Amino acid sequence: MTAKIAYSDVEVGTELPAQTFSVTRATLVQYAGASGDFNPIHWNEKFAKEVGLPDVIAHGMFTMAEAIRVVTDWAGDPGSVVQYGVRFTKPVVVPNDDQGTTIEVSGKVAAKLDDNTVRVDLTATSAGQKVLGMSRAVVRLA
Repeated sequence: MTAKIAYSDVEVGTELPAQTFSVTRATLVQYAGASGDFNPIHWNEKFAKEVGLPDVIAHGMFTMAEAIRVVTDWAGDPGSVVQYGVRFTKPVVVPNDDQGTTIEVSGKVAAKLDDNTVRVDLTATSAGQKVLGMSRAVVRLA
């Protein structure tokens, strides 16, 4: 596969379609099983509170993975991402109810680089707080 977006069609400031991702306790259990990360802060409310967290929190790598979906869906090819990094700034707190919480992610082309690549800056929030900082991806376009 290759990216569906042409480098020549993108300008600095181009906004990617924003997305909202739902996160429930069930989502965290599924992610723990897939990743092998069974840290109790991601499923045990009593333990999470004992270590100073407000409640169970989503896995950082899960949050990071959800955020990059905005880029891969836009580009049309997950393999077009050549670099990706974030700073974890706030936890995604997941209440024990049927609704859970959401992660809202938006992205914007911040720079056109060499070799048909662009840098996309992402903004990820949950419950009104920025949960990822310095969230940036370099993407090779068609």
